[in-house]
Amino acid sequence: MYDRSFDELRTGFTAAVSHELRTPLARILALLDSADLPGADVHALIDQAKGEVENAGALIDEILFLSELESGKEIVSLGHTPALPVLREVVEELGNAAERAGVTLSLEGDETVEVPLRPRMLAVLGENLAENAIRYAGHGSRFTFDVRRAREFAVLTASDDGAGVDEANISRLFERFYRADAARTSRGTGLGLAIVKHVVAAAGGDIEADGGPGRGLRIRCTFPA
Repeated sequence: MYDRSFDELRTGFTAAVSHELRTPLARILALLDSADLPGADVHALIDQAKGEVENAGALIDEILFLSELESGKEIVSLGHTPALPVLREVVEELGNAAERAGVTLSLEGDETVEVPLRPRMLAVLGENLAENAIRYAGHGSRFTFDVRRAREFAVLTASDDGAGVDEANISRLFERFYRADAARTSRGTGLGLAIVKHVVAAAGGDIEADGGPGRGLRIRCTFPA
């Protein structure tokens, strides 16, 4: 039986991918054209073009990764993993990027709590959550991973006390390629939180977000223990 809704979803995704890739490519062409102008700082323009190439490469990598998640080729859940040790590694790896952005990363919770994710998938989840705060929370903010047990569930909360998100945009945070107006100048791909949502859902968990302007952002991932 022909599934029109799936075909429309695939067409929409293809159009979104094409649009997102067109932006860095257009910037690269503009930078290269500028290099021919009299008095142009060729080395600076080439460096900027390299940055756009890296941005396009990161976008392609995340598109392919999300595609593998959705097709089931990438296994998300295989046994249980203690959460805090993996998240501690994420915090250490992103320390320099956080320092440059003026964001403090911290970690707290129960060392015995495990989540139904492979270590690599847990690291992917943690990296995307922390990178989202590093990009958007704002200078002087604090981001915290908190892992707790709540009855028969394992709860991983990622929260910051930064700029926050308009309440009208909260429900759209996990959409592919969605970026709020204030975030459109960032080099983020717009796929990070979509990947987070898919990883959580594939492991049988639920995800929710809340916050508001000036009240930061909190993302709560609840897994069956």
